[in-house]
Amino acid sequence: MKTVCPVILCGGSGTRLWPLSRKSYPKQFVPLLGETSLLQDCAVRMRGPATAPYAKPLMLTNEAFRFVVPEQLSAIGIDPGPILIEPEGRNTAPAVLAAALYLSDQDPDAVMLVAPSDHVVPDKAAFHAAVAEGLITIEERGDLITFGITPDRPETGYGYLKLGSVPDTSGSAVPLDRFVEKPDLDSAKAMLADGSYMWNSGIFLFAVRDIIAAFKEHASALVAPVRQAVDQAQTDLGFLRLDATSWEQVEGISIDYAVMEKADNLSVVPYAAGWSDVGSWSAVQELSYPDVDGVAQTGDVTTIDCQNVLVRSESPAQTVVAMGVENLITVAMPDAVLVASMDRAQDVKRAVTALKAKGAKQAESLPVDHRPWGWFESLVIDDRFQVKRIHVHPGAALSLQSHHHRSEHWIVVKGTAKVTIDAEEQLVSENQSVYIPLGAKHRLENPGKVPMVLIEVQTGAYLGEDDIIRYEDFYARK
Repeated sequence: MKTVCPVILCGGSGTRLWPLSRKSYPKQFVPLLGETSLLQDCAVRMRGPATAPYAKPLMLTNEAFRFVVPEQLSAIGIDPGPILIEPEGRNTAPAVLAAALYLSDQDPDAVMLVAPSDHVVPDKAAFHAAVAEGLITIEERGDLITFGITPDRPETGYGYLKLGSVPDTSGSAVPLDRFVEKPDLDSAKAMLADGSYMWNSGIFLFAVRDIIAAFKEHASALVAPVRQAVDQAQTDLGFLRLDATSWEQVEGISIDYAVMEKADNLSVVPYAAGWSDVGSWSAVQELSYPDVDGVAQTGDVTTIDCQNVLVRSESPAQTVVAMGVENLITVAMPDAVLVASMDRAQDVKRAVTALKAKGAKQAESLPVDHRPWGWFESLVIDDRFQVKRIHVHPGAALSLQSHHHRSEHWIVVKGTAKVTIDAEEQLVSENQSVYIPLGAKHRLENPGKVPMVLIEVQTGAYLGEDDIIRYEDFYARK
């Protein structure tokens, strides 16, 4: 049996679930529907059944998330395989081709299972049964496989797959007739009634050599620059950075447009066991087990006499009360609150556009800033001073750095900190503090086995994050 190599695409930065999902930390990394993130759920699902040879997942992401990905996988006990860093987002076709070329160099007989990191597929066993059907078709016909979701409503937010025939109940692959763009409502109703149309899931399965051949035939202009980007990739702290100069020559295009809509050896495996791309807050409501009144709530929330609502509080210090409302989305973050009609769920990205036009930092950035060593949160920002909470993972360390414009006070509130100030090192325990003068070279480390938390008070004429001069950094940041 051929080895299945999972390929997880996790570099996206969607805006449709603002304010929880933002460019700085998009939806695949947040615990949207439980205790684990969508990326973690995807990685568990892509491990495969014990009866089949599945390789470690190959991850494709970008510079901003290169440390988030292994951290989240490590937290659930999954050791990732290669992590390829895209210099810039170029849509799915170059990413899939880069993965295929890399895998071909390792095992030209491999089969790759490609999936976005931000979808919900709750039935793992049914998913792998569908993959097994696809593997049979690849073995028999050498087809490129996509997975079609059996529609249960006339959805206008998805692209469709027109099958060559109405699928039977066996789950066997069916030849694909053509792709269909997102339809209007009347067309969606007609396709639902027809029975030979399915939603396009964006999940693919193909032999590595077959998809490379398809790229050479249908999107040949991509092959040379992506091949060069892979060949000239540089290893960096366990990541593989695709060559930036070569990547600049790559056209940004989806795999559907570049290859799948042109190939004549496509088959669709029907899938009816539950799937969502979680593309709107209305989808989140449906997936959040609403009660008999259609009320779905998360966090410190109280609802009274409400119908068909989603109410979320994303801060333990923030309570949200909804009373006598219908068809409403309310998502409360510490720095932003979304209130929208349920039938406008697909328009949330317009709010992000409006905020960006105003220069509002809430458009793209969360109040919590994730870093390789942990995270920090700004608690108070005022003229000439700022208060932060800083969380440092066990064994992690900030860079050796200095500042031109600010001094800092650190008060440890949990764990023990190892602090370097110029040539002096000291351990600072809970309820102890230390002062870092302006211009001093300093480093903060967590030598313990539990997270270390401190409160930082900055004072100075300028408090921006760009007032950092790095001298040494364990994470090779510039």
